Amino acid sequence: MTGLRHPFFQMGETVFTPETLGSYLAARDPAVDPAALSIRELGGGVSNIVTLIEGPGIRWVAKQSLGKLRVKDDWRSRRDRIFTEAAAIEALGAVLDGAVPQVVHVDRTNFLFVMTAAPADSVVWKQSLLKGDVQCEVAEAAGRLLAAMIKSGQSHPKFEEQFADRTVFDELRIDPYYRTTAARHPDVREALHRLIEDSWNIQSALVHGDYSPKNMLVRGSDIFLIDFEVVHWGDPAFDSGFLLNHLMLKSFHQPRFFARYFDAAQAFWHALEAEIHGAATVDFEAMTVRHLGGLMLARIDGKSPVEYITDEATKSRVRRTAKMLLLNPPQSVRAALELVARNITDQEAI
Repeated sequence: MTGLRHPFFQMGETVFTPETLGSYLAARDPAVDPAALSIRELGGGVSNIVTLIEGPGIRWVAKQSLGKLRVKDDWRSRRDRIFTEAAAIEALGAVLDGAVPQVVHVDRTNFLFVMTAAPADSVVWKQSLLKGDVQCEVAEAAGRLLAAMIKSGQSHPKFEEQFADRTVFDELRIDPYYRTTAARHPDVREALHRLIEDSWNIQSALVHGDYSPKNMLVRGSDIFLIDFEVVHWGDPAFDSGFLLNHLMLKSFHQPRFFARYFDAAQAFWHALEAEIHGAATVDFEAMTVRHLGGLMLARIDGKSPVEYITDEATKSRVRRTAKMLLLNPPQSVRAALELVARNITDQEAI
């Protein structure tokens, strides 16, 4: 099987497509009938080729990492991150009971692994949120799920050593988000560099690194969590700030729903705070607020801007609010959310 060549891959590797993946799987498992499979590429990702495979008794996802990401800026990352992701899924299987996939197959030559997919009737939480369908029960579940991951190191001390390497997190988050944004906004450069330094010095828990509604497939109030490619041992407030940021950005995008997003953000934070019981660092809330500000600005002017905020007026409101959070961080998450809400409602009154 030759596959198609692709500039992000080395000679000797196979770039898997829906046309070639069935034969590849059948060669490794004679029980797989490629003619009975429905295979299609899933969209939305910039760092991997992701394919859904369905057939009799099979509902899998194949994921193959890219070396150069599919964005406007030149953004690269080591491709062996795919193996760390597979290892994290396997390690967290018992901790996050039923909330993560199961690894089916790992191919170290082609930087690919295959895992079980979410139930067919699952809905990507991001899609529901963008439609204004905001359920606080799901936000609470996201808080409890994150708390379980933060606390997992207590019962699995080997996680600290197993996921100690933060190179990919730097390549896919710190550099394209914070350093790039700092270079583009000199007025908050110092604040962002302090945030990078302070966060890097915290190594207290397992961090997902992309704790976003796009990576949560929801069925009722149950969450199926995916995309662990930047998982590492570090600052857990990055994850809490990451999710809060997505909820707040959607508030700017659709201010008519801001009260719903605000309630969901509070529900997430209250559930998370109630569950962690000191498992995170003492600066967890303060760091969450700072990451919220940094990520809010980064998702407008970093290398990976959110696709749904396109008009300059909204971008300017987000920038202004993010800089307030960075330059004068509120003392609590509640106060930070209220600051965001004021910036949205004040604009609505104009």
